[in-house]
Amino acid sequence: MRIVCGVEYDGSGYSGWQFQDGATTVQAVVEEALSRVADHPLRVVCAGRTDTGVHATGQVIHFDTHARREMRSWVLGANVNLPADVCIRWAVERDEGFHARFSAVARCYRYVILNRPVRPAIERNHSTWNFRPLDVERMREAAHHLIGEHDFSSYRAVACQAKSPVRNLYRLALNRVGDKIVLDLEANGFLHHMVRNIAGVLMAIGSGEREPDWAREVLEQQDRRVGGITAAPDGLYLTEVRYPEQFELQGVRPW
Repeated sequence: MRIVCGVEYDGSGYSGWQFQDGATTVQAVVEEALSRVADHPLRVVCAGRTDTGVHATGQVIHFDTHARREMRSWVLGANVNLPADVCIRWAVERDEGFHARFSAVARCYRYVILNRPVRPAIERNHSTWNFRPLDVERMREAAHHLIGEHDFSSYRAVACQAKSPVRNLYRLALNRVGDKIVLDLEANGFLHHMVRNIAGVLMAIGSGEREPDWAREVLEQQDRRVGGITAAPDGLYLTEVRYPEQFELQGVRPW
């Protein structure tokens, strides 16, 4: 059986998604919990590996097992064995033609900026604090330059291992809600640190430090060294992974 699950987690206490010797990772705790339900060791494949401190409300995983369980048993059984900051949201069975990573056609991320003079207490690990007043209209004007298919070399980490820096950014929307500025991004794929580097450039523009055209100039340079700071991971969330309709994963329920 190939089981597909949706996973939600608060990444604050983890060294990212991917298993690492000597570190606490989301993958490690998820595999341990699901292995207890299956009564044999499991390895899971995720749609997108998230970094240290990054959160997810819409991570997708799959694993193969000979264990026969009801879908609710995978969900409830795993959640009993998971720490409070990680949960399985739903589970469905799909054939071997589905792959959590390679079947995905788009991924969606959200970046939350807390824009106020005073540092946060409650939301310190769940948003990125910027004390400088940020002009959302300037940020929107800059974001327009990034929509579409581009070489995002200037917006990826120096250590990024992706074979190609070309990505198609379908959507980059910015909205202010009270003292928060929310960036919603959707693309056919994201490079390492791509969202955080975009957020860093847009915050520099929103503060008046740079002009809106700087976002385009950075893009055209195709050189990470001209791209400014990488924004903190605290405000970053993987919110959704999109798949072809044939897999029937949109709007799936817990079981």
